[in-house]
Amino acid sequence: MTSGEEGVPAERSARAPQPAQADTPAEFAAALRTLRTWSGLTYRQLESKATAHGDALPASTIATTLGRITLPRERFVEVFTRACGLGDEEVRRWLEVRRRLATDDPSPARDNDGGDSSNSSNRSDSNSSNSDSNGSGGPASTAFAARAPWWHRAAGLVAAAGLGIAGTLGVGSLREPSEPTAATSAAAVTGLRIPAAGSWARIHPARTPEFCVTEGKDRTGRYRTAVAAQRLCTKAVQPRVFLEPLGGDVVQIQWHHPKYNIGCLTVLSMGPGRDLLEPREDCSDDNRAQQFRIEPLGPAAAEHFRLRPVVTGRCLSLRDQDVEAGTEIVQGRCSGAADQDFLIEPIPPP
Repeated sequence: MTSGEEGVPAERSARAPQPAQADTPAEFAAALRTLRTWSGLTYRQLESKATAHGDALPASTIATTLGRITLPRERFVEVFTRACGLGDEEVRRWLEVRRRLATDDPSPARDNDGGDSSNSSNRSDSNSSNSDSNGSGGPASTAFAARAPWWHRAAGLVAAAGLGIAGTLGVGSLREPSEPTAATSAAAVTGLRIPAAGSWARIHPARTPEFCVTEGKDRTGRYRTAVAAQRLCTKAVQPRVFLEPLGGDVVQIQWHHPKYNIGCLTVLSMGPGRDLLEPREDCSDDNRAQQFRIEPLGPAAAEHFRLRPVVTGRCLSLRDQDVEAGTEIVQGRCSGAADQDFLIEPIPPP
């Protein structure tokens, strides 16, 4: 694939990252993340590329697999590298390294790459009670109505993930020293300097910058699964936040958790959790309830932004304009109040 092909940034290095230096499954997984960053493609674009080649590679499978440190399945490596734009010879090299590592490492958990479509059968039956609160409020929500909230996922489903999220989508150290990294100078979101491939970040309420938007609970007790809330950043080590640009200043806000793996913040439109934000396992680029528009709050307000759920066009704020730890993040009328002002801080890969 040449640098001028559709969907690939012209600024990227002409030479793709190589896996030859990978000596462990974790290093091989890091190399795959570097390759994805080099490609400049989103999960959805990679899925489309794979489909064009006659293969199936769901965006959710890519996100899950790249978030782990175990060795992915051979078929995933073949389809993924080809979707990233590699030719037959380059794909062969990746497969050879993968086979070498599979032979060297006797661990039986090598196929735990998230490519098994049976995941849904492992969810607790109790999740069905929350199926009406997936939050999209429109046609896009239909496919997700019966899916499980992130907080209720069966523990066994993600036991092999461990701390696999630690390097998700970070540019690894396997790139050759003389090779330039993918260009990150062009902002994928207006006013926010993050690359098109996305960035790890912290989101702070501007009034209380010592707090981070992280996992919390509904203080009323009406909604029992995890929701977005503000907590002291020193106590908000997990989950880690990753911003996935979708185009047009719209992002997906992913939470990467060592126990629950990857969930995407989803606006709830009905039920006891109405207007709250819940991390859900059904990450999809076309679910409008998982899309958030980032709007700079004036040219002088560096790093200050308003976050608006695409599905409703409303604004995120602090419930009842509270400043206490544990205050829930909710959607409401865009009022310009101080509690609708957020700081977004891009951070290096963990």
